[in-house]
Amino acid sequence: MNGYNFTERVRKVLAMAREEAARLHHEYVGTEHILLGVLREGEGVASTVLTNLSVEANALELRIDQIVKRGRPGQTAGPDLPYTSRAKKVLELAMSEARALNHTYVGTEHLLLGLLREEKGIGAQVLNDSGVNLDNARAETLRILGTEMPDQSKARNADWIGGAQTARPEPKLTDRMREVMHEAEQVATEFRAAHLAPIHLAVALIRHGDGVANAVIDRIGCDRGELLRALVAEAKAGGGETIPAGTLGISQQMLALQRHALSEARWHISGPATTLNTLLALLDTDEGIAKIFERSGITANQVRAEARKMSG
Repeated sequence: MNGYNFTERVRKVLAMAREEAARLHHEYVGTEHILLGVLREGEGVASTVLTNLSVEANALELRIDQIVKRGRPGQTAGPDLPYTSRAKKVLELAMSEARALNHTYVGTEHLLLGLLREEKGIGAQVLNDSGVNLDNARAETLRILGTEMPDQSKARNADWIGGAQTARPEPKLTDRMREVMHEAEQVATEFRAAHLAPIHLAVALIRHGDGVANAVIDRIGCDRGELLRALVAEAKAGGGETIPAGTLGISQQMLALQRHALSEARWHISGPATTLNTLLALLDTDEGIAKIFERSGITANQVRAEARKMSG
């Protein structure tokens, strides 16, 4: 387990779990302590999932305190407390969830799913009693991350543009980003553009409304409606004559953005390129779009900082 790529946020959660075990004078770290660690950390994807499922952290903490029995003061406690068999199973299942999503890291979202998949520990029981189950937690996690459970037979060879087949081990697109790309082509056609350009992708990304990019923008506090209106105005200004269906070209700026987004995906070890990678590529490679976002209070540095808070 030590060899797997736990994020710094997950390491922090596990440290907090040990602290919670010590607070309760327990000589072990159980599933209840891991859940308490997730709740105490409070900023990762797992916390966002629970918030979106209308779960209050304080209520979960209170329920755990009501269920578990405190140990005797003076019992051994320290940084080397052993994990229970159920807690070890949670970590194994978290790694399994990460692999299933083609992630090369274990984040708090995988830890939450591991708690639920374990089923019999106090952590799973408390979550289930609060209306959180594996299905709704996984669905909300995928919505936030802007992806779906990958179809390995399709996702492995799907390129960014044109659906070409390749054996190169490059990051590809999440299913959500494929939807956004399709919407970008519709935006370009709507505004009578001869070439698909970054501004059309920016409009499509914000219009789409879901995915981690929009979640980050919302956490920063941006008015997405106002931002979208500014992007649409820019897209309209670049329109021209109506062109025949199927003849939409790809601008050089769009190709540069594609390369940058794939580079972002490789840098952040996130597997397929996501809405977040694409948003950062837009802000890094197109000065005009970056200025529009900046007027709405969004910069690339803010996006990166907020994304780190969400995923560790």
